[in-house]
Amino acid sequence: MNELELTREIVKVLDRKKAIDIKALRINELSIVADYFVIASGTSNTHVKALADEVEYELSQKGIEPSHIEGRATGWILLDYSSVIVHVFTGESREYYNLERLWSDAAQIDINDITDNRD
Repeated sequence: MNELELTREIVKVLDRKKAIDIKALRINELSIVADYFVIASGTSNTHVKALADEVEYELSQKGIEPSHIEGRATGWILLDYSSVIVHVFTGESREYYNLERLWSDAAQIDINDITDNRD
């Protein structure tokens, strides 16, 4: 599975679990940290944890494990899959950190064909 396919798979998992306002950004031309960011919100800390747990579980079933996880007890959970970094926020945390603004030069990946476009 290449980086874009992994990104799209993560988006599908988040969408199935009713994540809000999912965004996929290609950052490989701006940073060496990763190739893609996936950013999504949950409705509560419990929902955020469920979203992150589901991504981890579904990818694990495909033999893909995160190299690092941070923030399990906060309003922002980060799953690091090396080439793809997943950020799952509560609405308040997402607004505060505003990664979309910080990475506004990144190309946004069109994911409309795989999401319900919940906002």
